[in-house]
Formats: sequence, C-alpha cells, structure tokens
Amino acid sequence: MMKLISWNVNGLRAVAGKGFDEVFRRLDADFVCLQETKMQAGQLDLTFDGYESFWNYADKKGYSGTAIYTRHTPLNVTLGMGIDEHDHEGRLITAEMDDFYLVTCYTPNSQDGLRRLDYRMRWEDDFRAYLLALDARKPVIVCGDLNVAHQEIDLKNPKSNRRNAGFTDEERGKMTTLLHAGFIDTYRHFYPDREGVYSWWSYRFKAREKNAGWRIDYFLASARLAPRLLGADILTDIMGSDHCPVELTANLQ
Repeated sequence: MMKLISWNVNGLRAVAGKGFDEVFRRLDADFVCLQETKMQAGQLDLTFDGYESFWNYADKKGYSGTAIYTRHTPLNVTLGMGIDEHDHEGRLITAEMDDFYLVTCYTPNSQDGLRRLDYRMRWEDDFRAYLLALDARKPVIVCGDLNVAHQEIDLKNPKSNRRNAGFTDEERGKMTTLLHAGFIDTYRHFYPDREGVYSWWSYRFKAREKNAGWRIDYFLASARLAPRLLGADILTDIMGSDHCPVELTANLQ
C-alpha cells in the first residue's frame, strides 16, 4: 500500500513556522505533493530523512509554485507541460514511476471578475491533452488544488457562488470533460453522496469555524486504477493553511 498526500500550503515558509515538520512526519506518506509554495530556489532548506524532493518555482517571487517529496526515486521528473504560455508560474510537476505517473498541479485561479477565465479555459484544454498523452503510456494520478468545486455538493453555498471563480459553469464543465475522458474523482469514488466535507475555507467571515468551505483539492486517477484504490480522505483537522491536506491510499507497487 502507498499513501499519497496533497496539500496547498499557501506559503511553505509560513506553514513551516506552524508545525509543518511535525505534520509531515505524522502523515508518514510515500508521496507528499505541495501547491502554492510561494518560494524561490534557496529560500528554505526543508529536508526530511528518507525523502527526495523536486521543486517547480514561479518566475514571479512569492507566487504559486509546487513541490513533490517522495520516498521512491522517480524514473524521470518533468516541470511544466512543455507549453511556454503555461510554464512560467511553477504550477506543474510530473514524476514518472515504474507503473504510473504522479502529477501535482496548482490550477490557475480565474480571479475576481473572472478576468483570467479565458486563460483558465486554455489551461484546462492543454492540461487535459497533457494528461491524456501520459495516460496513453501508463496510468496517471493527478493531485492538487484544481481550483474548482465540481458539483453543488462540493461547496457550502452553491447558489450564491454560481458565477464566482471556482464555481462557474465553464470551470465545472471542464472538470466534467476531464472525468469523462477517463479519470476518477477518487473522493467521490468512495463517498459519492457525502456532504459538508471541504478542503478550503476563506480566511474571511470565520469560514472555517462555520465550515463554510469548498472542496477544490483532489486526487484524480486513471479509471483503470479503480481496482487498486483503497481509500480517500480529506484531513480537515490539520491546520496551518486555508486548505487542508487530502489523501489517497492505493496499491501502486
């Protein structure tokens, strides 16, 4: 069995001062994928015995960024998806393992007023094509902050958020298209009807205290991995960020 963790830390240097080391060790995962590290190379030396780490930094300081810590040495690691328009914000790392690809992703937010929605749509189409090209070679596990609540069940207040970033018809439609292309939302695979469990809460209005959240952090898996999936979880008790970690366990060895 392997345990995989994905967590948008909303600034790794900030969360490192809030017990990240202890949480990391307690999680005891085979892979820990991070999004929104908000770092440049050399800003933080955060190593853990038994783990290698791989980093993708944004060109812009203090912005975006992803990382993978792994106990299993990859065959190959790729940063970005090979498209210049998308590869300057540190949003994507792909680790090729013997039997699968692990992709961690921090999907671009459509922003207030949906000013980045057009770009987001291009990202979604290119990202789906990238994943399908990988999937043609071996199964894929995709994790990260995908910046969309797919269904009304995935956020506390769907009606009032209908045209807000992360819950537009356009973004939700792209997630549907990706799943129909051959991927499983692993949390919904195990808990198709579970309500009230979220992975992100606004820092405003005491949203986490009230559990007025959104489920926007995911593990997706190639559909043919379904028999090898053992469990999925959202670790709402882990603090330190406005997101909490999400977890997948699977027979991947």
